[in-house]
Amino acid sequence: MATVAGTAQRQPLAADHRFFMGGAIVMALLVVAGFSVQWLMGRSTFRAPPIIHLHAVVFMGWVAYYVLQNALVAVGSVRLHKRLGWIGAGWAAVMVVLGVTITALMVRRGAAPFFFEPAYFLFMNSLGVLTFGALTAAAIVLRRQTAWHRRLHFCGMAILTAPAFGRLLPMPLMIPHAGLGVFAGFILLPIAGVIADWRRSGRVHPAWWWGIGTLCVAQMLMSVIAFSPVGRALYYGVTAGAPGAAIDPYAFPPPPAGPLITGGG
Repeated sequence: MATVAGTAQRQPLAADHRFFMGGAIVMALLVVAGFSVQWLMGRSTFRAPPIIHLHAVVFMGWVAYYVLQNALVAVGSVRLHKRLGWIGAGWAAVMVVLGVTITALMVRRGAAPFFFEPAYFLFMNSLGVLTFGALTAAAIVLRRQTAWHRRLHFCGMAILTAPAFGRLLPMPLMIPHAGLGVFAGFILLPIAGVIADWRRSGRVHPAWWWGIGTLCVAQMLMSVIAFSPVGRALYYGVTAGAPGAAIDPYAFPPPPAGPLITGGG
């Protein structure tokens, strides 16, 4: 009887491992596909400023780190997973700083993608990476509660796929709802987690609702803040003394005449 009970307990755990490992791989492939397609179509360049390359290395490094951490758990190397965990904490903090900095630099030089209003792009990217940081921090705080830990990490990783969806979806055709299109893409990832939980055990872990709720609130705040007097003031504060200050923060920029070059936004 004890053997049967032990086997029954291990089966849901193994299914959990498969879902999170598979989810990590899917998200990694989305990111690689998004940026590869952009490069192959001539819409990105390696002639970007050094800070853009640093941003790319750090963010792609996190994708690899996330896959590695899930793989370690899947094969039973939990001790090594925990040892590497604090590296991830520092890494995530650097990502938040870099993400906000790169977004501000792009808006300052008037380089917001033409399918986003500049003010919306400023808050979409900034709040996106801050939301990643908040969910990751919560996952670290709850690291001893495995079910919460891995689900909140998953939701944090999901929002990092937003730039990939922005490169894979037909964004120019989605104006003026391109931001919602990106959100609709990455929110499917944690929704898949809800479905997996329900199919596996007949109930959904509350971490999914907290994670999805956080993503939804962040999406709402992007528009609320961007199109408010506070958002306007912050936009002009960020762009003061730069070319971006001369650009209407609420008008879609004209599409470029040549190939659509992106530096990392």
